[in-house]
Amino acid sequence: MADLTTTFAGIRSPNPFWLASAPPTDKEYNVRRAFEAGWGGVVWKTLGAEGPPVVNVNGPRYGAIYGPDRRLMGLNNIELITDRPLEVNLEEMTRVKADYPDRALIASIMVPCEEDAWRAILPRVAETGADGIELNFGCPHGMSERGMGSAVGQVPEYIEMVTRWCKRYYDRPVIVKLTPNITDIRGPAQAARNGGADAVSLINTINSITSVDLDSLSPEPSIDGKGSHGGYCGPAVKPIALSMVSDIARAEGTRGMPISGIGGITTWRDAAEFLVLGCGSVQVCTAAMTYGFRVVEEMKAGLSAWMDEKGYASVAEVTGRAVPNVTDWQYLNLNYVTKARIDEDLCIKCGRCYAACEDTSHQAIAMSADRRFEVIDAECVACNLCVDVCPVEDCITMTRLAPGEVDARTGKVVTADYANWTSHPNNPAVTATAAE
Repeated sequence: MADLTTTFAGIRSPNPFWLASAPPTDKEYNVRRAFEAGWGGVVWKTLGAEGPPVVNVNGPRYGAIYGPDRRLMGLNNIELITDRPLEVNLEEMTRVKADYPDRALIASIMVPCEEDAWRAILPRVAETGADGIELNFGCPHGMSERGMGSAVGQVPEYIEMVTRWCKRYYDRPVIVKLTPNITDIRGPAQAARNGGADAVSLINTINSITSVDLDSLSPEPSIDGKGSHGGYCGPAVKPIALSMVSDIARAEGTRGMPISGIGGITTWRDAAEFLVLGCGSVQVCTAAMTYGFRVVEEMKAGLSAWMDEKGYASVAEVTGRAVPNVTDWQYLNLNYVTKARIDEDLCIKCGRCYAACEDTSHQAIAMSADRRFEVIDAECVACNLCVDVCPVEDCITMTRLAPGEVDARTGKVVTADYANWTSHPNNPAVTATAAE
């Protein structure tokens, strides 16, 4: 069996599956149940400074987006950081860490952007024995209106400044949690590294309004006829998270920086995708809230089986494997040619491929009177739309034309792959350089 033991930014855990800072990690009871279920670590729900208590709404806190089968695709939450007293949280963290010394326990923190506030809370967190801290610079609602959360995460100078404070007053790993509500994630990640951060985690929730009640005309979740923007998470945000993770893994200034991946991780496959794009651990929230803590069993078993199949002995061997294959569009091989192929034995004659291609694409699928569908190679540009809309897995596939074959659409002979496409004269980047 593959070894799932993980060392992330110096923090060891029996597997890379951590619960993200959220309602599932709000208290000792939850965290103990999570550890008993097999989670490798938790990021405790965000702690705030002592002072006026945080007050959450007593009405609905979550709005939802569903798939056709009512599968939960995304959650929009308007919940704030913990509304439990700081001292209670710290006492509970101390007990849990003492009883589960082999599990990662990270304290998420959000206090005002003032050095004294961080200097006051960090020694108290250190006394709990927590393995590290995560700076919550991502929450897009409620706390951001108070100058915290994403209000800090959207300003690289603030990220660097606060991170430096934390490295000055705290001697264990500092993880910076980044907001996706920004134009380019590489700037905040670079600021975190400049400030001395040991790692980054991303993505936090996306600013959103998921729906509007068309009777009350109030955004949902609705509180006494009013609604507010909140943070969007769940399977629907995974593509955005993967892209931002890969940006950090590829960027020269942040390459090699430990990344904890967050965003829509529901299955072991999701986790594996984050790992191969550069993550050393993954954090889960919505899946646990949807299916319960024991969902981690499938995640661990699936990841371990896949690693065995591929010959990976450890999580460290998996991390970043796909990063070299992520490139800019201009470096894609324009001599790579494919065409759609329809398996008549699998086809159920629904006509989705025909309708999609005929109405919205390249009119590259012909339909006979008896509803047989055939690809017109001369029109097919291999856009993959037919594959994406087909309800039958593997009924439509993209088949590569071999070098020497004639592309019916262009009339040109398909050329062999170039060993170094980045230097080929057909590469737009090379063409632009030559023009200069």
